[in-house]
Amino acid sequence: MPKIIGGSLHEHREQTRLRLFQALSQLMAERGFDAITLADIAQAAGVGRTAVYNHFADKESMLVGFIMNETERYIAALETEIAGVGDPTEQLRAYVRAQCVLKRDYHLAPGPDLRSVLSRGTRQRVREHVVLVEAMLRRVLAAGIESGAFPEQDLGTTVSLVNACLSSRVVPDDGPERERAIESTVLFVLRAVGAGDRAEAREPEPALV
Repeated sequence: MPKIIGGSLHEHREQTRLRLFQALSQLMAERGFDAITLADIAQAAGVGRTAVYNHFADKESMLVGFIMNETERYIAALETEIAGVGDPTEQLRAYVRAQCVLKRDYHLAPGPDLRSVLSRGTRQRVREHVVLVEAMLRRVLAAGIESGAFPEQDLGTTVSLVNACLSSRVVPDDGPERERAIESTVLFVLRAVGAGDRAEAREPEPALV
């Protein structure tokens, strides 16, 4: 019988899933999603190959599980970050900074864009995580418009443009250049939504983790 990780079967299953997610993330960063197999992931995670199928039917379902797990953790952390912030401009700052940090966790290159290697059904499921994040941005922007911090604007258009900007933005992995790039992105978004004089550059601060 395989050795149980943790103090219970439930904890064992959760720890095994986390090991698989960590291995998947590492291998995608090294090779790209299309270049790895379930056997590669199992070996990197230190998990028996047959045990993988107790958690995921295939590589694509594992990817969806990984993305949703990361997204749920991200949204919970971001909700905590902005929970005590009443000012919409500061909430938007927190959102943009967190998105810049989150993008590094979703670094899937090298290899082709995921849209070219995933099935249509899986692409739709992956899209679900984008919808969850967009809903938070919409809420922050709506509060800003209602309070007068941002001018009236079409939320659907603004949300799409802001997230398109953030998803395509590449920032350095480390060092002061990374923090300057993040703050420049924050400043750009604040100006884009009409934050006006509130959109001022700040001194670099520690990145979110």
